[in-house]
Amino acid sequence: RIPHTEKYVAPWACDLLIVGGTVVTMDGGRRVIENGAVAIKDGKVAMVGPRAVVTKNLRAKQTINANGKAVIPGLINTHTHAAMSLFRGISDDLDLNDWLTKFIFPAEAKNVNEQFVRAGTRLGIAEMIKGGTTTYCDMYYFEDAVADETKKAGMRGVLGETIIRFPVSDNKTPEAALAYTETFIKKWKNDPLIVPAAAPHAPYTLETATLKAIKAQSDRLNSTVVIHVAETKKERDDILAQYGKTPAAYLDSIGFLSDRTIAAHSVWLTADEIDLYKTRGVGSAHCPTSNMKLASGTAPIPAMLAKDVAVGLGTDGAASNNDLNMWEEMDLAAKLHKLTANDPKTLPAEAAFEMATIRGARALHLDKITGSIETGKRADIAIVDLDSLNQVPYFNIYSALVYSTKSTDVRTVIINGRVVMLDRRLLTLNESVIK
Repeated sequence: RIPHTEKYVAPWACDLLIVGGTVVTMDGGRRVIENGAVAIKDGKVAMVGPRAVVTKNLRAKQTINANGKAVIPGLINTHTHAAMSLFRGISDDLDLNDWLTKFIFPAEAKNVNEQFVRAGTRLGIAEMIKGGTTTYCDMYYFEDAVADETKKAGMRGVLGETIIRFPVSDNKTPEAALAYTETFIKKWKNDPLIVPAAAPHAPYTLETATLKAIKAQSDRLNSTVVIHVAETKKERDDILAQYGKTPAAYLDSIGFLSDRTIAAHSVWLTADEIDLYKTRGVGSAHCPTSNMKLASGTAPIPAMLAKDVAVGLGTDGAASNNDLNMWEEMDLAAKLHKLTANDPKTLPAEAAFEMATIRGARALHLDKITGSIETGKRADIAIVDLDSLNQVPYFNIYSALVYSTKSTDVRTVIINGRVVMLDRRLLTLNESVIK
């Protein structure tokens, strides 16, 4: 039997026990449990609480000692392009339009095939796991291969097949991409780790009829849709000129937005569009590093949080970041919005950590299964050192995690109850071969 309350004392067994350390649950009460413990059974959190309570009459097949460490929900990267790790540093210091049209699109046309995507995905996943990320949202080509590599690595992913106006490496027309996506979604729909999705590139790279067809497919299959929205002022102005509405308002006017939509970037939103996101249940991905590097603008995150929009943090791809480090995104997001608001109280550390965990799970529409350490949720957990030189001393756990912790401080990572990294050693990927 699995206990359902922390008062349960009858003998029972679990597959994995994490003992000691500071358990940062990110549950509804935001419990932080000193000298805590987490028991895991059948891939889920069976019990979380004080060590003495959890371990009473408990037998564990495997035990991990987390004394002196933080036990946190695995980080959630709400927007990236994992295979683009192979384009890291290919072109820097450009705006989005020049970066895409002069470098990225031509490089993809010349280089991207299934083998490229598999290799880049393995590299990206390895980097993410080593940094404590347990779930990521992807948008790229050959997404069936991305799903295969993600599954092999034991990673959780919301994986979107890109649909775009012009011919690309895997599908030459939007119609062909829609057909591919249908097969892809049906193949992976009930997988415990993979959430298959359609990924229309953006409002400016697709016709209205195609966007409507994608939404109809999503309605029919009850599937997720990932899309770039309002990333730049140029996009905002061009869509406004073409349709008489700003990007999110245009998408809503054609019935596109829903509680299965994940809208990446969302930099140039109006107040009314923020309300639309909340009303429609749209999840959003804030990518501060990428938006700053491409000078795309600053997303209205404080206003979105004030409306309780489900907005998480994302790295974007390594071609525009240039890494997949969620610790940097937390730190940078908190500081960026303090600067733009001219108020140091804006986006405090706990709010930034929330965006990287439970609010990020909400953004991906996965908060019922991950994003916090709670009984019944999937056991997606990272164990993080708290005694590195860059962390000593610490007085507040959220401050230490957001402003002091680096990706190299992550020691162990568990996804769906499976240990995928133990003491900095990847167990499901061969790091030396990947590099």
